[in-house]
Amino acid sequence: MLDGMKAITIPRFGDADVLRLDEIEIPEPGPGQVSVDVAYAGANFAEILYRQGVVDVPLPFVPGIEAAGRIRALGPGVEGLRVGQPVAALTIVGSGGYAEVVTTAADLVAPLDGTGLEPGVAAALPSNSTTAFLVLDRVARIEPGESVLVHAAAGGVGSQLGQAARSLGAGRVVGTVGSPAKIETARSFGYDEVVLREEVAEAGRFDIVVDMVGGPARRSSLDLLAPMGRLVVMGNASGAEDVGIPANELWFTNKTVSGFNLAAFAAAFPAETGRALHRAVSATASGELRVQVESLRLEQAAEAHRRIEAGRTTGKLVLEVERS
Repeated sequence: MLDGMKAITIPRFGDADVLRLDEIEIPEPGPGQVSVDVAYAGANFAEILYRQGVVDVPLPFVPGIEAAGRIRALGPGVEGLRVGQPVAALTIVGSGGYAEVVTTAADLVAPLDGTGLEPGVAAALPSNSTTAFLVLDRVARIEPGESVLVHAAAGGVGSQLGQAARSLGAGRVVGTVGSPAKIETARSFGYDEVVLREEVAEAGRFDIVVDMVGGPARRSSLDLLAPMGRLVVMGNASGAEDVGIPANELWFTNKTVSGFNLAAFAAAFPAETGRALHRAVSATASGELRVQVESLRLEQAAEAHRRIEAGRTTGKLVLEVERS
């Protein structure tokens, strides 16, 4: 057994260059937890917010909200899982996925036995694919035949939302992208139509709009809602100032605005989050969901952050963790 492990840490808040490869103590699972030997860790915009100090976390901090690998140890009270079992793990509550070993609640892992899923693909599911099902089913409460608009349709979570909407019975699924170069990529993820974000006003009205971009996209999203439409706010990738939504406008027009934060939801409802993760794994294994994955080494975490911040990614980046 190793005395320590490799991990990417955030020693201070700042740009991508602050990320550092360190040797730290191997974590042990507590009651109701498991530890996982990480094969791949997903790279997400959420980890950039940690690094920038937008989310207040104690320093030094190991980012990483999702991973895939094999169970290393079971904490007290854990049943139904076994050491050595391949799993996808949502690590968003305590973070720590950018490391050789991570701990998380047993409720937030999904076995991969018999799925045929490679760990690099499985590491891309716990955050984005789980979010897609929770946002559309639990928050927006999608009904068969409804129309759905998704901003940032070529990104990690956007690539999953279009497919999940189709799986849940949506009648029309439209995505927006920030540049023409991303249109064809977004179309490959199950969208009926893909438009540039600045041209979205011409796309019609929607029952559900999912916005992780913020700024002008948020205001236009509200305008695009049909009567009884639902806007789900789940990010601010543009970094724009907050957009105020007058309450009177909502009751005048029969519209609803909801927020979704996976970390807060997983902390409050771990069992329900775990069920959505199992659903995402099953849907991917069956071919119902497709995940486009590009792999970098753990030591390239800063490069992964730069690409995500610059909007130079389509699909999902994962970090390969090599055990010493």
